[in-house]
Amino acid sequence: MTDGQVTGGQVEALETHPCPACGAKAQWNPTRQKLICPFCGTESPYQIDRASGQVAELDLVATLRDLPEEQRGWQTERRSVQCQNCKAVMVYDPARVGQNCEFCGSPSLVGYDEIKAPIRPHGVLPFRIDQARVRDDIRRWWRSKWLAPGRLMRSALVDTVRSLYIPYWTFDANVHCPWDAEAGHYYYVSVEGRDSKGRRVVRQEQRVRWEAASGVVDHVFDDEPVPGTQGLPIDLLRKVEPFPTGECVKYDTAFLAGHVVEHYRVVLVDAAEESRQQMIAKLEDLCAAQVPGDTHRNLQIHPTFSGLTFKHLLVPIWLLTYNYGRKAYQVLVNGYTGKIAGKHPYSVWKVLLLILAILAAVFFVLMLQDSGVDFQ
Repeated sequence: MTDGQVTGGQVEALETHPCPACGAKAQWNPTRQKLICPFCGTESPYQIDRASGQVAELDLVATLRDLPEEQRGWQTERRSVQCQNCKAVMVYDPARVGQNCEFCGSPSLVGYDEIKAPIRPHGVLPFRIDQARVRDDIRRWWRSKWLAPGRLMRSALVDTVRSLYIPYWTFDANVHCPWDAEAGHYYYVSVEGRDSKGRRVVRQEQRVRWEAASGVVDHVFDDEPVPGTQGLPIDLLRKVEPFPTGECVKYDTAFLAGHVVEHYRVVLVDAAEESRQQMIAKLEDLCAAQVPGDTHRNLQIHPTFSGLTFKHLLVPIWLLTYNYGRKAYQVLVNGYTGKIAGKHPYSVWKVLLLILAILAAVFFVLMLQDSGVDFQ
């Protein structure tokens, strides 16, 4: 398969970079961090200017009003298709038409047209983990799941692992957050009572003394992440975070060579609201940590946000989608850190043996108790 093509649903680069030796299409190599020809191994002379690779942040409020047209588009001709099953949108070179969705395997792909060109990514977090390592890591991950079927580890399912760049939004904000609450302080009183044999006993009973409390939290949020994908399960995606967004470089199509690119499906306005809710949840924890005493109730926070900025980034994911029996499963690998999260089938026999072992242990304990053995 060559760069800039789609075969069997795999979306390749948005822009081609010919090999200077043989003319084939070079691909971005995560291990060597360079464009490499997959046929003759020649390094492309194409270079990324690391000195000017800082990702600029755009003012969020201004962007929500009206993003300039020069900050839109992919900087190259592209065609988008949407999966009618999982709703993921994939972007690729218009020369080929995909047959299957890269995310769920569905053949139901249709053209995806937009009213406006997409907000161009501001930065890319390049792949650092290569395919060979990902395959080995997934096999080891399967082996660690001892309730998974044994033949799962012996299968060739990892041969279908695919590399994706998925969209993320990140948000920055300065927050001034006054809070007020009721702080609870524990104290103990002696209470008389009777034990199970009717004997008089005195026990210590916990009480709470409540008093008003207030304070202020000043906090800076840096790169609060919000996934822009709808093609991947968010619960698994959160498990392979964080993506070190501070390592992102300026958007350049060279980094996308040989990899699938997903178009964002969570638009900026919705992502901004989601980031606000995430920030508020974290502020509640920060304010709660300031409340004096042993416990608290009726915490109220009053945040004021300023200096809101955002970035649209592409981050690397290795994705394995496989069928076992009649059910589909997915495994995600962070393409930069190698962190893995996924779902897997369970062996009926292993689960049954585990249940039997637990029942046998319970039965053994009950037998010992009946025989008068004291466990204390």
